[in-house]
Amino acid sequence: MADTQRVIIVGAGPVGLISAIRLSEAGIPTVLCEAGPGLPHDLRASTWHPPTLDMLQPYGLTDRLIEAGLISPTWQIRDHETSDRAVFDLSILSEETDHPYRLQCEQHKFGGFALDWLTRNGDTETRFSAKVTGVEQDADGVMATVEVDGEIEQLRGAYMIAADGAKSTVRDAVDLKLSGKTYPETTFLATTTFPFHDHLEGLSNVNYVWSKDGTFSLLRLPGVWRASLYPDEGETVEQALAPAAMEAKLQRIVATPEPYEVLEVRPYRIHQRIVENYRVGRILLAGDAAHLNSPSGGMGMNGGIHDAFCLTDLLIQVWRGADPGLLDRYVRQRRPIAEKQILAQADRNRARMQERDPERRRAHLAELQAIADDPVKAKGFLLRSSMIDGLRQAAAVT
Repeated sequence: MADTQRVIIVGAGPVGLISAIRLSEAGIPTVLCEAGPGLPHDLRASTWHPPTLDMLQPYGLTDRLIEAGLISPTWQIRDHETSDRAVFDLSILSEETDHPYRLQCEQHKFGGFALDWLTRNGDTETRFSAKVTGVEQDADGVMATVEVDGEIEQLRGAYMIAADGAKSTVRDAVDLKLSGKTYPETTFLATTTFPFHDHLEGLSNVNYVWSKDGTFSLLRLPGVWRASLYPDEGETVEQALAPAAMEAKLQRIVATPEPYEVLEVRPYRIHQRIVENYRVGRILLAGDAAHLNSPSGGMGMNGGIHDAFCLTDLLIQVWRGADPGLLDRYVRQRRPIAEKQILAQADRNRARMQERDPERRRAHLAELQAIADDPVKAKGFLLRSSMIDGLRQAAAVT
């Protein structure tokens, strides 16, 4: 088939990879361009929500994630000093999903599973160290300028999916801007082998925690815990990154005579931003290229994968002869959900955990405990926080 009929996908994160899988399964040729020399392996997302696991099941990816990860039937918000907590049990969603739990598994593992699927099954040409530096389009297709080992190449295709993340070169090329805000704090994601579950009573695998010193979260993965930490008042990012400062923060969670074994630390800023339009002609944005949100609640990667499923559903129809105007439905279905559900919920989650007033914290916790203890309220809360409601609302948009 002529190169002009293929779909160019920029970015080999979860969004780009699942887009390639779905298009390839439908018989649509794709070329996947990743600027890096291989799949990213640094600290990124790790939470998989129930509907995402449902979506990935037909490709055998869910089973591989489960095998490599930890099933988390509950998650909680807790007070560190008192151990008082609100625990949300996802089994209440058993009639709404085949996977009534969160799964904790590192994003990079999914990348390996997805690339393996494409290698064995797909009609995808995967190019690493292939940086897209420019994009043009006309009535018949798109042209990507790609730099590979200092050489410039032109790739032609029918459509392009920009899944190249927060610093998207495609987004810049089509002059779209991420509007919104950046939060003032820097977060540090630290991975440690310390067994918090043996020292803190009643932990879930996913925990959002208030402490007298501020806030932190603890996410369990096979063999390790990830702690999200923040600089102390008056502490610079550089000071907070010092091993002694990181050790002090972990010691405040659980004091231990032996130093913590810290495997990796990654600082990052938190953004709340979205582009005005997900579509510019034959170029469509998905995932972090289109929207950025606080990681609190684990909605970023999952929302990007949901973008990919919606977009590829429509793109398959257009590739097979439907009116290209059908692609506008992608914008109508996904952008309002990102803005009003994903970004707004992540913003509320972040604001709640940044609360410092003890009385307001107690009031928040009491309210959350009342929700968790009421089956009707708990189900409604979990349908929203697990992203099932948002997907259903999007599906109803024509």
